[in-house]
Amino acid sequence: MPDAAKTILETIPEELPLLPIRDIVVFPSMALPLSVGRERSIRALEASMASHHYIFLVTQKRVQVDDPQAADLYMTGTVCELLQMVKMPDGTMKILVEGIQRAALKNYTHLLEKNYVQAAIEVIPEDTAKDVEVEAYMRQSIQLFDQYVKLNGRIPLEVLNSLPLISEPGKLADTLAGHLVLKTPDKQKLLETASPIARFERIVEILSGEIEILNVERRIQSRVRTQIEKSQKEYYLTEQMKAIQKELRQKDDFAKEIAELKIKIREAKMTPEATEAAEKECARLEKMMPYSPEATVVRTYLDWMVALPWTNRTKDNLEIKDAEKILNDEHFGLEKAKERILEYLSVLKLVKKIKGPIICFVGPPGVGKTSLARSVANALGRNFVRISLGGVRDEAEIRGHRRTYIGSLPGRIIQSMRKSKSKNPVFLLDEIDKMGSDWRGDPTAALLEVLDPEQNHNFGDHYLDVGFDLSEVLFITTANTLYTIPPTLQDRLEIIRFAGYTETEKVGIAKGFIIPKQVKEHGLSEEQFKISDEVLRVVIRDYTQEAGVRSLERNIAKICRKVSRVMAENSENKFPILDEKTIRKYLGIPEYHRENRVQNDVGVSTGLAWTEHGGELLSIEVNSMKGKGKLTLTGKLGGVMQESAQAAVSYVRSISKKLSVKNGFFQEKDFHIHVPEGAVPKDGPSAGIAIGTAMASLCSGKPVKKDLAMTGEITLRGNVLPIGGLKEKVLAAHREGVKTVLFPEANIKDLEEIPKEVLDGLKMIPVKHMDQVLKHALNI
Repeated sequence: MPDAAKTILETIPEELPLLPIRDIVVFPSMALPLSVGRERSIRALEASMASHHYIFLVTQKRVQVDDPQAADLYMTGTVCELLQMVKMPDGTMKILVEGIQRAALKNYTHLLEKNYVQAAIEVIPEDTAKDVEVEAYMRQSIQLFDQYVKLNGRIPLEVLNSLPLISEPGKLADTLAGHLVLKTPDKQKLLETASPIARFERIVEILSGEIEILNVERRIQSRVRTQIEKSQKEYYLTEQMKAIQKELRQKDDFAKEIAELKIKIREAKMTPEATEAAEKECARLEKMMPYSPEATVVRTYLDWMVALPWTNRTKDNLEIKDAEKILNDEHFGLEKAKERILEYLSVLKLVKKIKGPIICFVGPPGVGKTSLARSVANALGRNFVRISLGGVRDEAEIRGHRRTYIGSLPGRIIQSMRKSKSKNPVFLLDEIDKMGSDWRGDPTAALLEVLDPEQNHNFGDHYLDVGFDLSEVLFITTANTLYTIPPTLQDRLEIIRFAGYTETEKVGIAKGFIIPKQVKEHGLSEEQFKISDEVLRVVIRDYTQEAGVRSLERNIAKICRKVSRVMAENSENKFPILDEKTIRKYLGIPEYHRENRVQNDVGVSTGLAWTEHGGELLSIEVNSMKGKGKLTLTGKLGGVMQESAQAAVSYVRSISKKLSVKNGFFQEKDFHIHVPEGAVPKDGPSAGIAIGTAMASLCSGKPVKKDLAMTGEITLRGNVLPIGGLKEKVLAAHREGVKTVLFPEANIKDLEEIPKEVLDGLKMIPVKHMDQVLKHALNI
């Protein structure tokens, strides 16, 4: 602050006579004449002239009040210097004042003996600092004021010429504010704004608006002036009206759009909360410029609100037999999943309205999880929507983006609800186990609200900012594994496991579903594509290795293409006979050789593993060489599997006498445990007894029995602990030609889930301790 300004501020007393003024606001650095007629105001002027010549001017809130009290005055005014005072013949005073500094009214004291009001004030200091931003505001304000003066024509050019000479930001802002034609409350707000930058922002906004209005007025006058040829007043008014209507034509279209939106809001039958929010935004839109960015954001928001199915529902098909027929016609097997859907439908038929369950189909690829969800929608007579969550890392994908910028959208849940056009669709969340998380948030945490029947009746999307009811939605999720799904999310899911198909089931699926579909897609008929069950089994055994049927479908499609080509090239319309020889010619060299998978020998055993793709056979190889008792583990084993291997080795060392191992054997040898294939990651505890058996076989020199596989976790005491995924592992063993399977005794209960035809082809031996394992595997 300059020294001169500091000196002036120091001379201003803390209490000054108060002069209320009507319909005008005095700014600092502004000199203007006033006419004063109220007795109390005249006494205040006399008191000021008799002492320091300073007086505090405050604007009244209401002009009609003759005896204003503290509540009738604004709390911010201007300390002015009383330059001149002349008494008129009628008793009034003519004065000339100059604004010095803005100040706040702290206290209001009526001096009865002197008949005027004394005000206790607090001077508001002015920020005189200048930087690049302030300089930019000063230049822009002067440029806009220059345009305003030229368009307005009522402000003297001398005022415009004096502005570049003002170097203080606050003084320039106050000078500009004093010459603007504004309503008293708007001018008072400028006076109450202490920051020069904030005042400049408001001044720039006001000047821009005034310039736009003056330009419109000039255009209207220009159009009218060029069209007038007659001097009659009526003709002039008519032409002027035409020009005004032409200028406002675009506003008429905007008004129609607003009216249509209001009708849509009423017809959408939203919740009271949503209706209030939509009407509020519609009222805001009505006050905006039609093509402003903010209007675009509001318009998009309202479009989403009116398009959502707040009350629309599809009528459920409550005929249990019809629904069961649809499920059976479209899918083979999958009895548990079908039974659960029919139970839901039965309860819905009895109680009419229930909260939608959250079902999770877990199983390897190609077993029909996604297609079954679509069949559920067909069976219930509901709309079907699907979103894939694989690779989703941003929480906003679920909850939506906040409406802070142009282009923000609701989350994929709300987007899909709009596509479904009903409040109660079947909603498939595919690949829920493949979501990730990063600095943008954790989408699995956002799903906790979506998939909780106690919370999703008021789901909060960030974009909508109002609750949306998801309680009537039948959510179905799919996953290949549960390991990557957080426990808190698993707790909200009703898990139904899909195991792999047996060979017989694959033959049934191929004949009932895959072949008719592929024959139709390739332009063939059933007569032209006849294939026996035995040939289908050849395709399944030699050209596929999977729990599902996707590879089988690809191979059948390949055979169909070969047949289609033969038919297209053959003018006699003869079709080939699809025997084993023809199939091998079409499909080429077999990709899999079942007889070579189980290679049990001395130091080699076969374990059973569960993967995301179903059950698999795991070959365990152990070798020894001269050394000092070092143990090497290879085959890209995970931490759990490495510890399981170490526990198995420790157990075998503890029973060395039983295995007739000579003293010093473990100290003189190095041992290497390898689990092919080396490039495939492996983990889990269920290979423990297989590793222990291979190690015991090597130490004892006895080979592991042929066609035998095993699964189970081992402890240091030799106990065999239960494992998961027994059904998938047993199906894999049956698929690979294994004859005998050793499994934990605690898993006997899981045998009920395994198809009878599989159990009939296998010898299932429950074991509780490694002694039993070694007895069956090595005859020890």
